[in-house]
Amino acid sequence: MEISRDIKYVGVNDRKIDLFEGQYVVPNGMAYNSYVIIDEKIAVMDSVDAAFREEWLGNIKNVLGEREPDYLIVQHMEPDHSANIGAFCAEYPNAVIVASAQAFNMMKNFFGTDYNTRRIIVKDGDTLLLGSHLLKFFTAPMVHWPEVIVTYDTTDKVLFSADGFGKFGALDADEDWACEARRYYFGIVGKYGAQVGALLKKLAGAELNTICPLHGPVLKENLQYYLGLYNTWSSYDVESEGIVIAYTSVYGNTKRAVELLAKELKNAGCKKVAVNDLARCDMAEAIEDAFRYGKIVLATTTYNNDIFPFMSTFIHGLLERGYQKRTIGVIENGSWAPAAAKIIKKMFENSKDIVFCENAVKINSAVSDKNIEEIKLLAKELCE
Repeated sequence: MEISRDIKYVGVNDRKIDLFEGQYVVPNGMAYNSYVIIDEKIAVMDSVDAAFREEWLGNIKNVLGEREPDYLIVQHMEPDHSANIGAFCAEYPNAVIVASAQAFNMMKNFFGTDYNTRRIIVKDGDTLLLGSHLLKFFTAPMVHWPEVIVTYDTTDKVLFSADGFGKFGALDADEDWACEARRYYFGIVGKYGAQVGALLKKLAGAELNTICPLHGPVLKENLQYYLGLYNTWSSYDVESEGIVIAYTSVYGNTKRAVELLAKELKNAGCKKVAVNDLARCDMAEAIEDAFRYGKIVLATTTYNNDIFPFMSTFIHGLLERGYQKRTIGVIENGSWAPAAAKIIKKMFENSKDIVFCENAVKINSAVSDKNIEEIKLLAKELCE
């Protein structure tokens, strides 16, 4: 793949992986992206997962022919991007590694060496001249590791964005960018919205023709769309109008209440209602929905004087990612001592700009006529 006349793609597709980072389902695999900038000096941008060492080195040789790289620029030390630093250094003994000081500290931990005889430490605003291409580095701490840098090619106006603008899925996957990029962002980067926002501000003045992430497709067209989504996601603003219902149900009674609510919401004119059975759905997709839309209903049973485990896991997933600026409705169920609503509200007490619906549904074992009226009132409030 040609990014520009001087920039080539040398990454790989992983179609064998089932769980990314040991937890995220990736039915369409993953891409581990790496790039080569060919000038008077040659720079390779990041390496790839350990399983693809030979393929990656082969891709570099195919692009460079008889030439050899002068630099390996390491933007992020997570092993899916750094595992082959040692293999690269063995293959190209004259090449210099370019990275942040923290990245070299991590290399010592990962590989037993910090390459102090063949390295360049860069910090915010530093540059590297390759010939006609001038690279400018920006530190991006906690996006989503502390050592991260991103690199801007001032000549071709290309941003090498590390894990920013990443997406699940191999490059040959035929799927919408936003859905899997959103699931990737809120699953992996979402906790660090403030840091992402700070990086976007640093880059605000840069003219961009292309964004080259470490996962997912190279972005060349309609860049304002992608930047706009990242601004929305990093500020925790509502992306789309809609209502999410996340529920757990033991014997089907809470599920029945959820089905009645979903029907009432649609009858009231709500165009988008996303329903997630937390015991069966992809939890990462449920979290993605919760951040995408502005309103959510949490429906669950009281269980062991707490809330049902899948609901607890879901809420903790929201909280650790800074969930805020949302409206929450509650449906609770309990056969003798309902406590779910109280527990849920307690869990969100330190969250910013959370508003709980005035109308709540309190089920005592099975859905009653009173509960049906409560559901109608909750639907009406949510649709206002």
